[in-house]
Formats: sequence, structure tokens, C-alpha cells
Amino acid sequence: MRYSKMLIPTVKEVPADAETTSHKLMIRAGLIRKVASGTYTYLPLGWRCLLKIIAIVREEINRAGAQEIMVPSMQPLELWDQTGRSTDYGPTMFRLEDRHGRMNVLGPTAEEVFTYLAAGEIRSYKQLPVNLYQISPKFRDEFRPRFGVIRAREFIMKDAYSFDADLEGLDRSYRAMYDAYCRIFKRCGLDYVIVEAESGEMGGSGSHQFTVPCESGEDTIVYAEDGSYAANLERAAVDPAAGVSGGSGSLPGSGATQIPPARDVHTPNVGSIEAVCAFLKTRPEDMIKTLIYTAGGDVVAAVVRGDHDVNQEKLTGGLGGVHVELADEAQIFKVTGARVGFAGPVGIADKVSRVIIDYAVAAMAVGVTGANKTDYHTKNVVPGRDFPLAGDNIIVTDLRFATEGDTHNGKKLLFKKGIEVGQVFKLGTKYSKKLGAKFLDEQGAEHLCIMGCYGIGVGRILASAIELGNDENGIVWPISIAPFEVLVTCVNQEDEGVAAAAENVYTQLHNAGVDVLLDDRVMRGGVKFKDADLIGIPVRVTVGKKSLAEGSLEIKLRSEDASQKVPVEEAPGRVIELVKSLKGRLTR
Repeated sequence: MRYSKMLIPTVKEVPADAETTSHKLMIRAGLIRKVASGTYTYLPLGWRCLLKIIAIVREEINRAGAQEIMVPSMQPLELWDQTGRSTDYGPTMFRLEDRHGRMNVLGPTAEEVFTYLAAGEIRSYKQLPVNLYQISPKFRDEFRPRFGVIRAREFIMKDAYSFDADLEGLDRSYRAMYDAYCRIFKRCGLDYVIVEAESGEMGGSGSHQFTVPCESGEDTIVYAEDGSYAANLERAAVDPAAGVSGGSGSLPGSGATQIPPARDVHTPNVGSIEAVCAFLKTRPEDMIKTLIYTAGGDVVAAVVRGDHDVNQEKLTGGLGGVHVELADEAQIFKVTGARVGFAGPVGIADKVSRVIIDYAVAAMAVGVTGANKTDYHTKNVVPGRDFPLAGDNIIVTDLRFATEGDTHNGKKLLFKKGIEVGQVFKLGTKYSKKLGAKFLDEQGAEHLCIMGCYGIGVGRILASAIELGNDENGIVWPISIAPFEVLVTCVNQEDEGVAAAAENVYTQLHNAGVDVLLDDRVMRGGVKFKDADLIGIPVRVTVGKKSLAEGSLEIKLRSEDASQKVPVEEAPGRVIELVKSLKGRLTR
């Protein structure tokens, strides 16, 4: 390809709305252009990178035994109603009504339609296992699209769905995808970590997340200081606080009898933790926070310390996987008799179906909490004395997000940011049961298919590679997903001899199967070098009047500062060796 014939609109200015390095450089290097909030056009360089990522993904997923198909992005809403996920996704799901009044969705993922397909086509155990996948656009109406393609409203995802006859088969399918993901991310040049993860809206019994550590990531990786444990923030389990044993509900310590009785204090128009602390001269860690949720048709209370936040994934798990949402003001008033901000655990067990109490609350000697009365809080509240830590509808468990100072199995937990690039899930029968994906065994007995699902964010791989590979001058690509492997820069294009020499090198590399771009623009060398660094092609061959007079060409790796001069006749061979070497590093 010739630079002069391509659309590569590089720009000097940093976009005002770009927050991350990858977003800034994808705009500046001419990889993407914004159409609207959270939607982008991939320009030639960006699309070439994306196609290379897709080729790697396709090759490894095929190698793992999956079969590629394509299902519609526009799907009947009734399928999502059958699984209950139309409620789970809520306003994040794009919905549209056709001319006949039928409601449809733009798929944010595709469990429903793949399971619907399996329900219609799978009849016998002889057809199992089967793993089907697609690489296609997905749509999510993000409340706040940000970070360029990392959190967009339309994005490309590889999603695969396995169907097995038993749990042992699911384990094999899951492992095949897990191993394929490791190969994919290595070939794409990413440094990644694998952490335990929550299944979220997907449901199921187990999940692992593949995350690229970087400061601009939206996800938080939590890991033990000795490397013995790693999970994402939603999954990260923390040890019970001292005095709490496995949620038994025993009263921590022996000083409760020395604490004065609980008493209500007037706190007019003071509902938030910060406001209460300022008003009562106390600290968030001395507060007990009670949040009211709806869970299916029930109302539940979640109780955490004032400086902690309820982990809704853990809450969902503690309630058996039922979908939970914060209750509205009317529901909160009906349960507590108070406005929002004044709920408390004292007496709440008699008004809700379940009370879920965090370990850290159970370990508190005394605290301040809402009084279930508008404009009042209660002081001297002792867990176990003033509200129960055991009972038929009471659960004491790990309910919150991990924070600094927490431990897991006695080991200090550390935190770092990252970008999630892939996740694998063991779904079990959640979807097959609701959509009727069944098979007959050897004896003719009917069983539900056991499912797994496996997603990769293709655009996120692209953004992650830039987050990891960049410097003050631009992008530093892994060669496997770079828009081109080699850039031949003709410094003096108007000089016929120099242009001919550059053309000769370009032709030899092209004929040898190297993915090469020739910068044949009539521009100053400085401009070409700046663009070369910005777009980040891994190997650059510089052809100029001065070096040609010396009988040499200059070869430089984008990842290194130094260049080397090579005799003109040896240059193509040396470049080919370099390309092979760089590729080899990503496959060993």
C-alpha cells in the first residue's frame, strides 16, 4: 500500500473529550473518528488492526473446536422476557418497535438467540458437545460512554456458546476456551492477568476474567500480596473481621454490657453518611448503613459499615441469584416509615423478607445508625444486642467491596486498575431451562443442555495494546496487530534515484509476503518521521539521498531508540528476518 493513496488523517491536537491514552492516540493517529457519543467509525489503519485481531481470534477459536455462525443483532424482545434479562439489562438495552407493533432489541449479547437456535436444532446426545460463535457488533446504551472504544455504545465482540451433556463436558469446553483465550491475548502482544469474576447478568456458577493491567482501566483487580489469589473487585472475597466466625452471628467482644442503651437523636435533614458524621462528630467507620432493595417480589435489607459499599453482585449471590435493585422512595418509606437516609437495622428483620449483614458490621462493638424515623439517628447501637445477627431470615456474610487494609486467607489485598478484554462463564442450565434447549440421552431420557459462554472485546484488545504500547511520540504496536509490519519512508520523494530505491525495497518486501506501507508523499522528512512514530508501525526503513550515497539504508524498530545502517542490497533480507523474529516472540 502507498501512503499517498490511503486515508490516514493524523492530527497534532489532543481531542478535548479524550480521557485515556488509547482514545487520544486512536484519534490522533487516524484510526477512528467519532460519529456520536459512544459510536465510532474505524478508518483504514484502525480497521486493518481490527481485522488482524479478528483473524487471530477466529484462528484460535476454530482451533479450539468452535464453529462460526452469524445470528441477527435485532432480536425479539420476547426471548429476553423469557429469560428475565430484559429486566436485568433495563435501560442499557436498545429497544425498538417494528411497523407491526412487535418489540425487538439490539443485542447487547446473544445467549438468548443462540439458546433458541440450540432448542430448535439439538435433539440427541450424539450432537453434543457443540460450540458455536460469532464475531459481530453488539449494542449497549451506556449511561456514560467513555474512554473511546473501551466503553462504547456499539462495539465488536466475539461471543461463543457451548452446549454439553453434563458438567464434565462443560468443564472440558470451558477449559478449551480458557486456553484459547490465553493464546489469543499472547499473540496480540498483551500482558494480561486472569482473575476470578462474578457472572453478573450472565448468571451461572463460575467465571474468569482476562484483564490487561493499566492505570486507565475501568476495572479493578484485587490480588493477595503473595500472589495466591486474584479476583475482580466484584468477586473479591475478604476475610471476616476479628470476632466473627463464618457468619455465626455471635456477639463480638464482651463489652456490650458496658455500652449505654441505644438512644435516638434528632438529626434534621441529615441523611447522608458524610452529613451525619459532620453533625454527630463521628466517623464513617463508626456508622452502620442500611440499604433497602427489591429482590424479585421481595424486599430485603443490606447492612454494611458506613465507610463500605454494598457489592450488589455479592448481594445477588447471597440471595440465590435473584435480580436485585435499590428500592424506590415509596418502598423505603413503606418498610422503614422514614424518608431515604434514615433506615436502620433495629427492628428491620420483622419488616423485610431477608436481612443480609456484612461481616464488618457483625464485628463492630457499637455504632450509629438510622432510626427508621425521619430526621432521627440512633446512637449506642450494638450488633447482636440491639438487632439480631442470627435468625431464619438473617444472613451474616461477605457483602461489600474489598477496600485497602482487607485480607484474604490472612494475606493483605492489593489493588490495581485494568481493562477487561475477555471473560468466560459456566452458565449451567439457566438459559436452556427457560428456552427449552434439551436433548435425549442413550436411554431416551430428556435432559437440559449444560451451557457455557465466552466473550472477547475485539476493540478493547486494540485499545489495550495502545495503553500498553506508547511513548511521547505515539503508538508502539505489537507486530501481530499493527496496521502494517513495515514502513518504508522515502525521505526525498522528488529525487528519482531515491524514489526508485524506496520502490525497489518496497517491492521486494511486498513480494516476500511482508505487510508493508510505502510513504511516497512529497513532504519534508521531519513530517514523515513524526507520522511514522505516531502511527507506530513496528519496523521502519528509511531511504534517503545521504544514506544512499553511502550505499546503505537505515532500519529502526519503533520500540527502540537506536537505528542501524545496512547495505542497500542486504536491507530487504534483514527486514524480513526482523519481522519473523518479532512475530516469533509473540508465539513462543
